Amino acid sequence: MERTLMRDLFTWKSKTERKPLIINGARQVGKTWLIKEFGRRAYDSVAYVNMDNNQTMQQLFEEGYDIRRIIIGLELETGVTIEPDSTLIVFDEVQEIPKALTSLKYFCENAPEYQIIAAGSLLGISLHKNSSFPVGKVETLDLYPLTFNEFVRAVSGDKLADVLMDEDASLAETFKSRFVHLLKDYYFVGGMPEAVMAFAKNSDYSEARTVQKRITTDYERDFSKHLDARETEKVLAVWNSLPAHLAQENKKFVFGRIAKGSRAKDYESALTWLSQAGLVHVVPRITKPGIPLKAYRDSGAFKVFTLDVGLLGAMSELNARSVIEGNRLFEEFKGALAEQYVCQQLISECHLAPWYWSAENSRGEIDFIVQIEGEIYLIEVKAEENLRAKSLRSFKEKHPSVHALRFSLSDYRTESWLTNIPLYLMGNTNLWKSAK
Repeated sequence: MERTLMRDLFTWKSKTERKPLIINGARQVGKTWLIKEFGRRAYDSVAYVNMDNNQTMQQLFEEGYDIRRIIIGLELETGVTIEPDSTLIVFDEVQEIPKALTSLKYFCENAPEYQIIAAGSLLGISLHKNSSFPVGKVETLDLYPLTFNEFVRAVSGDKLADVLMDEDASLAETFKSRFVHLLKDYYFVGGMPEAVMAFAKNSDYSEARTVQKRITTDYERDFSKHLDARETEKVLAVWNSLPAHLAQENKKFVFGRIAKGSRAKDYESALTWLSQAGLVHVVPRITKPGIPLKAYRDSGAFKVFTLDVGLLGAMSELNARSVIEGNRLFEEFKGALAEQYVCQQLISECHLAPWYWSAENSRGEIDFIVQIEGEIYLIEVKAEENLRAKSLRSFKEKHPSVHALRFSLSDYRTESWLTNIPLYLMGNTNLWKSAK
């Protein structure tokens, strides 16, 4: 399956002042496959090393950062003769050997002719273990589960996926029924590559769900691998509380919902761990739509979403019949799946940092707020075609300079004060330009 990030890898390769590249992402989002496939397409050879439980590499990097000695060690480990112009060096699971991560600084400074990509799943966590991150000496890219566009490309082909990015929304609306059906599939299957591959073979929801269940089990095993028993219990409690949090009409994360009598101080570190592992997205509240949005952050209020809509459905034990039976899927969890979908598309497809706003008295909320080149966009998410938008309209009247967007199943259209964009077209940011 094709990943959009592949283009960024070729761009990186073509740079004259290229630095070592780090690809961040949660486990099982496809980092290893992407790097190996890029190596196959763009290089004569690939010197691939997995640092996980690799005692030989541990000793190699413990002995220092002499590049000549490291290259010889990598050649002996991989059996590949490393040529600077035609060999891609890959450090997979680089967080397992912190000094391998630090070595990227010395490759950048002393041997920039070598082309190196490192992949890490828990870099945000491992950096707290007295390791040195090569600040300014590396480039970074983030990989997420497949976006909706990538999903369509994987299961229905390039032509249909290309329609999603056409500036003429009417072309996509001609095939609305197909895109709505694919959107429902995506809500259930999500974007974890192995789940998408399982579904793409036979359009079998149960096969995708089996993969999702295994992935969530693997994540939970990871908790105990990296944490002591007490912290593992707390991380599991936060992780398992997410479906219940997102099922609420008010999706603000409340520590008291995790367990009876639970408090923020008991679980804040667990939530931070999940965020740094890339397994959740924390969406902070802002007090006003000022520029930059970050300056108006309310640190005491936020929403929490999972990394993937399909995994959310698996954790919630959403039945596949919800996909088959009309619009029932869109009614589950009071729009939780729709908001989860929009959140992860904003991050992975649109490359935007989402925020949200709510009134102090909790009577009124803007689902998401994003900033694009000095402009503020308000986003309301409607799971079906119920297009009432009282909060959005009221907020727009108080802040007329912001742009109002509504993502729903209704067709694309502009009104006097907002633009409605179909949920399946939300990744096409060209359509945002006409927002009022």
